[in-house]
Amino acid sequence: MKIFSIEQIQQWDDYTINQEPIDSIDLMERASYASFKWINAKFTSTHSYTIFCGTGNNGGDGLAIARMLLLAGNSVNVYILEGNNRANNFQVNLAKLQNISKNLYFIDEISKKSINIDGIVIDALIGSGLTRSLTGKIADLVHFINQAKNTVISIDLPTGLFFDSTSLGNVIIRASYTISFQTMKLAFLMSENNQFVGNVHMVDIGLHQKYYDTTETINNTIDSKIVRLIFKPRNQFTHKYNFGHSLIFAGSKNMMGAALLCTKACLRAGSGMVTLYTEENSQSLVPIALPEAITTTENNLEIVLNKKTAIAIGPGLEISEFNKKLLLNLLNISTIPLVIDATALNILSKEETVLTNGFKIPVILTPHTGEFEKLFGKTSNDFDRMKLAQRKAIDLNCSIILKGHHTLVAFPDGECYFNTTGNAGMATAGSGDVLTGLLTGLLAQGYTSKEACILGIYLHGLAGDIAAIETSQESLIASDISDSIGEAYKTIQNSDLL
Repeated sequence: MKIFSIEQIQQWDDYTINQEPIDSIDLMERASYASFKWINAKFTSTHSYTIFCGTGNNGGDGLAIARMLLLAGNSVNVYILEGNNRANNFQVNLAKLQNISKNLYFIDEISKKSINIDGIVIDALIGSGLTRSLTGKIADLVHFINQAKNTVISIDLPTGLFFDSTSLGNVIIRASYTISFQTMKLAFLMSENNQFVGNVHMVDIGLHQKYYDTTETINNTIDSKIVRLIFKPRNQFTHKYNFGHSLIFAGSKNMMGAALLCTKACLRAGSGMVTLYTEENSQSLVPIALPEAITTTENNLEIVLNKKTAIAIGPGLEISEFNKKLLLNLLNISTIPLVIDATALNILSKEETVLTNGFKIPVILTPHTGEFEKLFGKTSNDFDRMKLAQRKAIDLNCSIILKGHHTLVAFPDGECYFNTTGNAGMATAGSGDVLTGLLTGLLAQGYTSKEACILGIYLHGLAGDIAAIETSQESLIASDISDSIGEAYKTIQNSDLL
């Protein structure tokens, strides 16, 4: 799904109004009804609602929702915070609501005496378009709402949250739920905003499809639709050599678990064969734990690379001069795709020449936030970190997977994708090793780096979701994720759209 900027969203509204055609007040009614339907389905019995409205279009949405909730038999009180101007659509919806309700109050004083918060709160004060942090009366009102600790539903965006830039330090509504329109917003995908947006739900308001189809954007989410387009079902008349031979440099005396997790995930991803290069004194563990894997301790790199189709390096390695030379030799000698993770990322962070000149082969870097900062420096917020990842992916000619709740991947063509699968249970030791193996297995089968990244992080998160259903997020461990890769594949394969 495309992620549009605030300017593009406004253009999409205008395009729909002109091309459908539809009056802006009717488009507002459509958006309000979609929000009302979600609220009515979520809270099935009648409730008391306290709705806070500004005097712009977001306030107009709030007034229309109030009317619909009232007509559905709910108790509704509406508080309106006067602004400098009243939008035309706000005025229209205000008149409609005044015809059926007397419980409308214009706020002057922000206090318990002047405002009675009862039941579920709906925040329709500002929504999108905020360009500066809240001050004065509206900031006081936001503090007042937050202190009440009622369930809060924000319409479009929580009041005080910027659309596509950092909101750190802002006064912001702490929403339990956010109902937003048509497509995901960048603000919802950043961990720094998690405490404000709550559970996000997108509702379709029928904006014109042609605008979506013809408008370019560099930011996207990874969803089932794009994954279905990438996934390649197997030809039945094949053998193991059709699915590639992966080579994994991983493991050391005290960290063989990382090597085994990575290798197993690579096999589960579908690599026809997998060779694990590890220390000689640890090699005997592999056939016992993972009989499907091949092992080697061959020191001639050209021999080891022969007939391999993808490489991974890093999980469970020690930081040593030998492993430093190994990584640099791979970058100089190899011509096949390479996934760099864990220890190899720490080694790479000290190689200024490589981080200046970039890569000549397809390379995927898979840092978590700490490793990312070692590679490219610290940033003050999630938005700056995203932009830095995008810039470095272009400069270095590589793909950068920045791991997190909504894992993002930045590509050399400037595009950035955010994952929509996964859960908090995956924040466990070895989860990243599984991802590295999965990516390598996809590369080995002939998926491009871009395809492998998009499909790989989606599969990884989906496998984690499936595992969490079986075990709970609290008890989930990394091997549960690799054990669930098969079910994740089946979920994609069984889609009606394939």
